[in-house]
Amino acid sequence: MLRTGIALLAALTFTSFAQAADLNWNAGNNSSNLYSPVAAAQWTGFYAGVSGGHGWGTTTTSPAIVSNSNNSNGWSLGAQAGYNMDMGGFVLGGEADLQWANIGYSEPLAGGTFTARTDMFGTLRARAGVPIGQVMPYGTVGVAYGRGSVTEDTGISSTQVANHFGWTAGVGLEAQATANLSLKAEYLYVDLGNQNYNLLPSGAREVGQRFGVIRAGVNYKF
Repeated sequence: MLRTGIALLAALTFTSFAQAADLNWNAGNNSSNLYSPVAAAQWTGFYAGVSGGHGWGTTTTSPAIVSNSNNSNGWSLGAQAGYNMDMGGFVLGGEADLQWANIGYSEPLAGGTFTARTDMFGTLRARAGVPIGQVMPYGTVGVAYGRGSVTEDTGISSTQVANHFGWTAGVGLEAQATANLSLKAEYLYVDLGNQNYNLLPSGAREVGQRFGVIRAGVNYKF
């Protein structure tokens, strides 16, 4: 999953560089109103933005209904805020984000359906990057929080929720379009660990949520 996410991000990175070249990002003309060659490559400051993407991974259940490990997928949409400090050739910063999500799976249960998913998650991460002109590849690592839910629908629907805690790590590419506006592509691996879901009609189950997310976003620097 991690290698797949990095490969997808690498493809996005290559495309971004190709588009930058086509748009004469670093050229001395003003043919593009969006991608201006003015000195935008100053990263210090607070920023906030929105992002969205797709997640895929593994949901584990114990005791299993059919299999202990099941493929999960879904979408995420949310917002982020952070601070960068440009140290001249190296940028350090921190970022927090909160995502509304629907990443999970369903399978048949005797007389109905069993569904386990992540309804929302957030991260608090350190970021470190190396600017190359107006483009900055970066790495990021930190802690993660999520709210999961398990639903058993056998004609009468019963849902239990639990809080998950874990860690996250990833890579990304951010590109400055203007002095204040930047675009980004990012891959995160999120491990939310396991939690017990009690009081289900079929009995207590331990559910684990682990997934990768590839997403795109836009930030505004204040």
